Amino acid sequence: MILDRLELAEVYFPLNPGFARAFEFLRRKDLAGLPVAKGPVNGDQILDVIKCPCGRKAAEAPLEVHRKYVDIQLVLAGTDRMGWKTLATCRNLRDAYNPVRDVAFYIDTPDVWMDVLPGMMAIFFPDDTHAPMVSDGPIHKIVLKVPII
Repeated sequence: MILDRLELAEVYFPLNPGFARAFEFLRRKDLAGLPVAKGPVNGDQILDVIKCPCGRKAAEAPLEVHRKYVDIQLVLAGTDRMGWKTLATCRNLRDAYNPVRDVAFYIDTPDVWMDVLPGMMAIFFPDDTHAPMVSDGPIHKIVLKVPII
């Protein structure tokens, strides 16, 4: 798991061949104006534009994990309080892995909670479970899924 500011993204390019294109997209000036949607971008990546009028409570946020993609979550407005726990220590599976949706859910308690503020990004790899969308107020963010290569 990585928590950092978008302007420092270049140091992470060597971690995945798709990161350079992903961060180029995330630096577009028009991100805040993109409509709420989910779909392909840059050929092999998946974009999810999220505008949530009010996040959920931590107790309502199960940990999720992905096998095929790295999640890059960039907060545009609001604060997304995200939980994190390494997959190796999760013991309480809620929903088994769904290969079509590329997700499994756990009801374990996160080891760490972090406030991801506007301009900050959280990067989650397949060994990172994460509980996003926890907030008392509105959240506007972009999630870009980069294939594991």
